[in-house]
This record gives sequence, C-alpha cells and structure tokens, in this order.
Amino acid sequence: MSILLMGEKVIVRVIKEEDFEPLWHLIYGKEDTEWRKWNAPYFPFEHEDFSVFRERMAKRIADGTDSMMLIQTLDREIIGTVSYYWEDKNTRWLEAGIVINNSQYWHGGYGTEALKLWIGHLFATLEIARVGITTWSGNERMMRVAEKLGLQLEGRMRKCRYYNGKYYDSIRMGVLREEWDDLHKGRSV
Repeated sequence: MSILLMGEKVIVRVIKEEDFEPLWHLIYGKEDTEWRKWNAPYFPFEHEDFSVFRERMAKRIADGTDSMMLIQTLDREIIGTVSYYWEDKNTRWLEAGIVINNSQYWHGGYGTEALKLWIGHLFATLEIARVGITTWSGNERMMRVAEKLGLQLEGRMRKCRYYNGKYYDSIRMGVLREEWDDLHKGRSV
C-alpha cells in the first residue's frame, strides 16, 4: 500500500522499513525533548529499545496497518506522525492524533497542514461520520489547531489530568463529515 498525502509544507505517507531508525531517534533518541511536555505528559513515557521498536513497526507493515503515518517536510525530513485509533470500532468512533516531535517545526503551520491532510484522508477512506481528538487543557496549541480546522469542543472532563502539581481538564473535540466537507472543499490550510 502506498498512501501519499502531499501538502504545501508536508508529506504524510506510509512508514517504511528505512524510516524505523530515524523515527526511533526522533522519539527516543533524546533524554529530554520538548514534545513530551505536551503529548499527554501525565502518562509515563517509557523508553523502547530500537530492536523492540523495529519489531513492532515491522509487524505493522506486515499486517498492513495504516493507523499511523509519517509526517515529513517537502525536503524529506521526518518531523512526526499522525495516527488514529478506534475508541469503539463497532460504533465507528474514531479518534485521530498528531505529534510533531521536532519542535523546530512548531508554529509554522506544519502540524495544521498534516492534521488537515490526515483528517481528510480518514473521511475519504473510512466509513465514519466523525473524527475526534482528545487532548488536555494544558495543550492550548493543539486546541487552536483543532479549532482552526473546524473541530468543535464536544466534551470537557474537569480536573481529571494531574501534571506537575496541577489539575487539568481532558478535552474532546470533533468534526462531523458534513461539517468537514462544508469547511474544506477546495480550501487550503
């Protein structure tokens, strides 16, 4: 399978075997990275040895799992991933996610464009009525990106995320297929 979503700043594509090592370094190669402070930091981050990572990723490829894709710049630098998971596959409740691991690419529209491409792809290829994201009230950038793309606040579970001695809300945002179509037909980010 060869999925390639091309934007003006990023490419979203299938992860290949030659991507395993650079992706592993992006995620696990540094002891303290800025992205970990924003990507659900209230859950412990567990280091994964490259051999385990390589095996897990190889299994994804062999299984044809396309629930995670690579984000790279137009000059082919790997900067993060987009993903989805089924909250409940029986009811077609799907949640999407994005991580831009390289903070040099924050505030430049890379994540917004990648998430737009990804949500558009999910609606185009899956029989779903809605795409949602879950974040936390401490990640204001993620909430702004979601709002910019047309996702609406659907739920706020108050003070259920505890991080660095402070309580935060869990935030659920989503967009319906018809809303997405109305907002994004023929529009760029």
